[in-house]
Amino acid sequence: MNSIEIKNLNVKIEDQSILKDLCLTIPKGEVHAIMGPNGSGKSTLSKVLAGHPDYEVISGSAKMDETELLGLEPDEISREGLFLAFQYPVEVPGVSIANFIRAALQARLPKGDSIKAVDYYKKLYSKMESLGIDKTFTSRSMNEGFSGGEKKRCEILQMSMLEPKYCILDETDSGLDIDALRVVSEGVNSMKNSGRGILVITHYQRLLEYIVPDKVHVMWDGKIVRTGDKNLAIELEKNGYDWIKNEAVVA
Repeated sequence: MNSIEIKNLNVKIEDQSILKDLCLTIPKGEVHAIMGPNGSGKSTLSKVLAGHPDYEVISGSAKMDETELLGLEPDEISREGLFLAFQYPVEVPGVSIANFIRAALQARLPKGDSIKAVDYYKKLYSKMESLGIDKTFTSRSMNEGFSGGEKKRCEILQMSMLEPKYCILDETDSGLDIDALRVVSEGVNSMKNSGRGILVITHYQRLLEYIVPDKVHVMWDGKIVRTGDKNLAIELEKNGYDWIKNEAVVA
């Protein structure tokens, strides 16, 4: 099946259980959103899927197009076609944006093949223009001295250049003003197609006004407790997470 299929995933860190029998399916061609309060496990899920070494998987599986991701190194997971846009993108001093992305693309080519510089920069500049990124940024060190909005645009630039099978956006709207949010959302929307699955992790419904999801999942205490369409996000915005908490307790 062409999807990310997570079944009964249990994860802990430093003896604290975070994900608890979590189940989730993200098919190609669909945009899914996960909402939930702080501490519910949203970012943990994204990091576990990307191979973060700090988290201990107790049981369960997480397959991407039938390939088990759990146990793979982050670089292997990336090569398989998963991209994670971080909530807080890291700075990489001394490595320019152009060289960073080019190296990532080169690493995905068969041995002996190389990227043609003319074609690479033509595509890079086109993507940068659509994201409102000045061409001079190609020579700047990755995220060094960038504003929050510039960092997020740079993440979307990397994603659009790598063209992954699945994209996970971990609170990409964090710290963005309205203009930056619109530009970043347009960049994400431009990548929506039948051959790619997208998972958006957010606290707020405002992002989902720009990136309209096919399904919205609510996470509470390490598991998915409610799934619906985009109207579920509106309901959450209206009633708050206490509404879900009360439902979860009753359940």
